[in-house]
Amino acid sequence: MMKKVITLCVFVFAMFIGSQTLTAQNTKLEDKLEINAKASEKTQTLDRYLKFDNNQKDEVYEALRLFLSTELSQSRDENTLPGEIEKNKMRLETQMKEILNEEQFSKYKTLSEE
Repeated sequence: MMKKVITLCVFVFAMFIGSQTLTAQNTKLEDKLEINAKASEKTQTLDRYLKFDNNQKDEVYEALRLFLSTELSQSRDENTLPGEIEKNKMRLETQMKEILNEEQFSKYKTLSEE
């Protein structure tokens, strides 16, 4: 009888550990899907105003995805310094300046200030 109780306890413990792992993986997947959706939505919005070519569209999407991913991890990390947040914003701006032509970048700056 004691063996059955111990076996049951071990089984319950293993199930508990397994469910914790699944929850953590699920959260990461949900975060990734949310980041991708936001990046796609922002890219489409910017495309309406700035008229990207296909190459620019892909590069803008990747830049936004990286920015949003970093922003999410910074928002969850209590030790994130304000300088790190500013650094992330500056990296996005630098990437956008490299991707867009002067006219597009000027319009982008106007939109991002609003």
